[in-house]
Amino acid sequence: MGTRTHRMEELLQTELSTSFIDIINESHMHNVPKEAETHFKVVIVSPVFTGLSRVKREQKVQGLLSEEMKTGLHALSIIAKTPEEWEKMTKEIEPSPNCRGGYGK
Repeated sequence: MGTRTHRMEELLQTELSTSFIDIINESHMHNVPKEAETHFKVVIVSPVFTGLSRVKREQKVQGLLSEEMKTGLHALSIIAKTPEEWEKMTKEIEPSPNCRGGYGK
């Protein structure tokens, strides 16, 4: 687990009392240096999301990661669910498409 991945996980777990979190570094799918930590998918389950729209959930996660965005986090895909929604899901998260600008290095 990279440094940025670790920081993001710790922050989101602490601030959102997550019951599940998976932070996937998708940087290798983009035209960035080999060890980059610039493109991520975050799958996160938290009771904090109860009653919030999808947009409000994503805004909450983006707000918490705003400092990371200022220091090199370039792209963030967010799947934010309540524990009840998560229990009803198949837990199969669709892979992100490859970058149109390149396939990484």
